[in-house]
Amino acid sequence: MKHLTGIQHLDSDQLNMLLDTAERIKECEEDYAGILQGQCVANLFFEPSTRTRFSFEVAEKRLGAYVLNFQEATSSRQKGESIYDTLKTLEAIGVKAAVIRHSQNGLLDDMHPRIGLALINAGTGNEEHPTQCLLDLLTIKQEFGCFRGLKVAIVGDVHHSRVARSNYYGLTKLGAEVYFAGPPCLNQAGASWVPRGCWYPFDELVEEMDVIMMLRIQHERHEQALTLSKADYHQHYGLTEERARRMKKGAIIMHPAPVNRDVELASTLVEAPQSRIFKQMENGVYVRMAVLYHLLGPAAKRQVQPVNKGAFPLGAFPGT
Repeated sequence: MKHLTGIQHLDSDQLNMLLDTAERIKECEEDYAGILQGQCVANLFFEPSTRTRFSFEVAEKRLGAYVLNFQEATSSRQKGESIYDTLKTLEAIGVKAAVIRHSQNGLLDDMHPRIGLALINAGTGNEEHPTQCLLDLLTIKQEFGCFRGLKVAIVGDVHHSRVARSNYYGLTKLGAEVYFAGPPCLNQAGASWVPRGCWYPFDELVEEMDVIMMLRIQHERHEQALTLSKADYHQHYGLTEERARRMKKGAIIMHPAPVNRDVELASTLVEAPQSRIFKQMENGVYVRMAVLYHLLGPAAKRQVQPVNKGAFPLGAFPGT
């Protein structure tokens, strides 16, 4: 059984394959209804979630899977059971895939060689959030048609953001140019995954970017509180109405949500014409259906005509 643990391990063909399948599902969802009938998928969320958890559940049910929602508070985790033993238990009773969100870095990398069911990373630590990246890529592709030459700014709490890391991997693999901006205390420019020279003052980027992707301030991951007030953060590092007026024609605003309104971006911009925030949420269902299809569905036995591309053989999804 193969897994989806991160974007870092995928190549551009695999990314395009998943995006093509998500587009196909969005256009012809009825062709995929019930395709996972009889298969069991478990959602294990050890951190709070709204969009990711519920869009995975909607995706699983639209594909016809049986859905188990793990509740840590009423599980044997309270008796000291390890996550590995929990997964082995699920595997033993016939669960075919586990969708996992957890605060621990490296959790899935340590376990996937020893687990028979498919592991899907729904956000781990500050390292990766692959399906968020895929839905962001799908949203950008719908807007611009391709990635090569696009300029994308990822702005805000880069240091703690698994979304930033996955999007950097995915966007650069597909040919986009990625820039970063945000408070110096949240600057991740020294990390191995951020190349030198990619960090800029936000005001130098606004007018040149095709996509401005704002990040949530992840207070739950900060060892110390930010010294900036919300108003100061918004003024210096947020997407204000004034900065939005300077955006280039046709540029779009993105955010993985939940949004701290009037902090990362002005409240008036959340549903502005150039915002694609709720489109991202909508695309999350189709992307997660595509991932489940490739991990558990009859992909190895079928061929799907990709949208606006030549046909890709949909074999078993390559492992990570």
